[in-house]
Amino acid sequence: MSRRSWLLTLIAVFLLAAPAGAQLLAQDHPGQYAQEDIGRGAVLYNTQCNQCHGRDGDQISGVDLRRGQFRRAQSDEDLAQVITRGTSSGMPPFALQPSELTGIVAFIRAGFDTTASIRVGNAARGRTIFDGKGQCATCHRVGGTGPRLAPALSDIGLARAPASLDRSIRDPSAGMMPINRPVQIVMKNGSTIRGRRLNEDTHSVQIIDDQERLRSLPKTDIRTMSVETTSPMPAYAGKLTDDEIADVVAFLLTLRTP
Repeated sequence: MSRRSWLLTLIAVFLLAAPAGAQLLAQDHPGQYAQEDIGRGAVLYNTQCNQCHGRDGDQISGVDLRRGQFRRAQSDEDLAQVITRGTSSGMPPFALQPSELTGIVAFIRAGFDTTASIRVGNAARGRTIFDGKGQCATCHRVGGTGPRLAPALSDIGLARAPASLDRSIRDPSAGMMPINRPVQIVMKNGSTIRGRRLNEDTHSVQIIDDQERLRSLPKTDIRTMSVETTSPMPAYAGKLTDDEIADVVAFLLTLRTP
């Protein structure tokens, strides 16, 4: 037996003997899941998990699987251990094949989006890119620090799934949430105001304008208001590498302070 064949055999034996959580660590790219894995996980979720966790993963108090909110788990390996071992609060253990376990974790990490193919990199590198090459901190506010030109990201790790974050970085216009769409308001006096709509009621529209000023505009003074579909945020597909985008996604997932 050649040295290479011997090494491959040894690795195969190790994988078969490893505990469930270690199967996820053994992937070529930890944190990366293909659509095939996510699709397999969706089927398993609907047959094994839906009854207790619900269609959207939010039927257990303190847990929202689709949004990545867990009681105990942080990493993919933590999720695998909870699934295979169960919990003291009543969740039973599940005996799954390695591919099935990977599928369930992939489906959860994709935010229940079966069309996604996600990758989560290194959070420390992601923060460096966020503050440096990506220049994200020039528009986004985190933890009470930074400008208000773009939506604050202090709790983005709770609000958005990895697949959604990846999509928003690569193509911001395609991934833009309705509440974050920029508006252009023409007042009856002829002035034009651009910014982000924060709230709207019967009598007024509250926005933060492009000078970072909070403004409440009476509707009786507004001539027209148009909601734009193109994000002012630049698309980073081609500006950042796939590895760098994966690292930024990892950093954003750590932002969980409301």
